[in-house]
Amino acid sequence: MLKTVRKPVSVFADILIYLLLLLVCFTCVLPFVHVLAKSLSNEAFVIARKVFLWPKDFTFSAYRKVLYDQSIIRSMYISIVMTSLFTLLGLFLTVCAAYPLSRKHLKGRAFFTFMILITLYFHGGIIPDYLLIHRLGLLETLPSLILPLAFSAFNLLIMKTSLQAGFSESLEEAARIEGANYIRILWSLVLPLSKPIITTIALFLAVGRWNAYQDALFYIKQNADLRPMQLKLYYLIVAATENFQSSETVVAVRTNPEVLKAACVMFATVPILCIYPFVQRYFVQGIMIGAVKG
Repeated sequence: MLKTVRKPVSVFADILIYLLLLLVCFTCVLPFVHVLAKSLSNEAFVIARKVFLWPKDFTFSAYRKVLYDQSIIRSMYISIVMTSLFTLLGLFLTVCAAYPLSRKHLKGRAFFTFMILITLYFHGGIIPDYLLIHRLGLLETLPSLILPLAFSAFNLLIMKTSLQAGFSESLEEAARIEGANYIRILWSLVLPLSKPIITTIALFLAVGRWNAYQDALFYIKQNADLRPMQLKLYYLIVAATENFQSSETVVAVRTNPEVLKAACVMFATVPILCIYPFVQRYFVQGIMIGAVKG
């Protein structure tokens, strides 16, 4: 067999591409390493701006002060329950909307798709959302953090495109000839063949809900027991900033705000980092399928 001899120009291009990818990786990883180093460093070194990629005077004091407030544990529980219910409801709504809209024999599917996708360009805003939640009597309740954002037109578009490309009409017709109804087709054929895109949408929903706190800031004002972790950490950082600037000696929040902020970022990021490696394979495959129109 003849061996292919690679030209020097091709080798140089490969090296350049690898260097570029390595640079992109560093730009993504180094900020995370910097925040981790700040969260594990002594406050004096952080204030003096001497912490870069390695902790100075290694300490867990910031993490101990984050966990000092026992309500953090309850906030973590609320966030887990809220994110789980939000993800399940979002998946249910997205699948139930994307499957019929991906079938060519559905009459009026172009109209319904247009009416859903138009919400990507026009939105009522924060004030109408708040008035709606208020009039529905959902303020200070957990459903106010689950129901409004459970359905996303963007996720619908990705799943609809994926179903059009990965689930053929002939397969559905064969199942219907065998006597399967649409619910049986959806449960026995569509869902098993759509694991990559379902995992992708689930990751979008879970990460988006886990990191969001603005709606909780508006809807959960008095009931502290329903505050998710992100909102609890936000109030903790605000209290630390105010107390640090006013030189008040409050034991629970005496930490420098920058150190406490870094510890809160790490504390809120670790759960997602633990989940992502298990779904990465499906996530990449689902993005590739959902990005190509069939």
